[in-house]
Amino acid sequence: MRKPRRTVSKDSDDLRPEYRFDYSRARPNPYAAPLKGKAVAVVLDAEVAAAFPTSQSVNAALRAVIVERRSERRLGARRSNNRMQRMSGAARKRSAARR
Repeated sequence: MRKPRRTVSKDSDDLRPEYRFDYSRARPNPYAAPLKGKAVAVVLDAEVAAAFPTSQSVNAALRAVIVERRSERRLGARRSNNRMQRMSGAARKRSAARR
């Protein structure tokens, strides 16, 4: 035996009485001001979340990436090219084979 369908009126925006909020009794959150702008929520993919079980591990990995990028910017592309030019032919082959 089928159950009868429930019909929901699309015209009704009314909330149930238990969901009514009395705005006259509302007050500002005293804890919100110190936290404003400090908390950031980021949603990770499932695979990434599995690799980083804690927020400390995520922060450590991101800091390592930041440090690496900063050092790359300081070195610049020209310096890394000069290093490759100074290498002998055999050293270049070994370096290319590692990649």
